[in-house]
Amino acid sequence: VQLQASGGGLVQAGGSLTLSCAASGIIFRTYIMGWYRQAPGRQRELVADIRGVGMTNYADSVKGRFNISRDMPKNTVYLQMNSLKPEDTAVYYCRAQFSERFDGYWGQGTQVTVSS
Repeated sequence: VQLQASGGGLVQAGGSLTLSCAASGIIFRTYIMGWYRQAPGRQRELVADIRGVGMTNYADSVKGRFNISRDMPKNTVYLQMNSLKPEDTAVYYCRAQFSERFDGYWGQGTQVTVSS
C-alpha cells in the first residue's frame, strides 16, 4: 500500500493550496480517506475525512475554508485549502482506513507553511 501526498508549500495568509494524495494497493472506494495535520509541539489532529463519494467531516477550525474530495478513477483524495491562516502551518498527512476500528495506512506527509 502506498499513499503519495503532494501539493504542500509556502503561501501567504489568505492564500490557497490544494493537497493531493494518490493511493495504490487498496480498493480505494471502500476506504475512509482523511487528511490530518501535526504542528510542532502539538498532537496530530484530524482536518477532514470523506467516506464514499460525499460523506464529509471537518474539524471546526477549517469548516468553510477547506474542502475534501475524492476522484475514484484516479484513486486520489484532495484537500482544497482556502483563506489559509498562519495557524494552518503543519505537516499534512493522508490516511486510508478500511474501518474506524483499524489504524489503516499513512502517507509520508507534506509541509504546509502559511506566512503572516
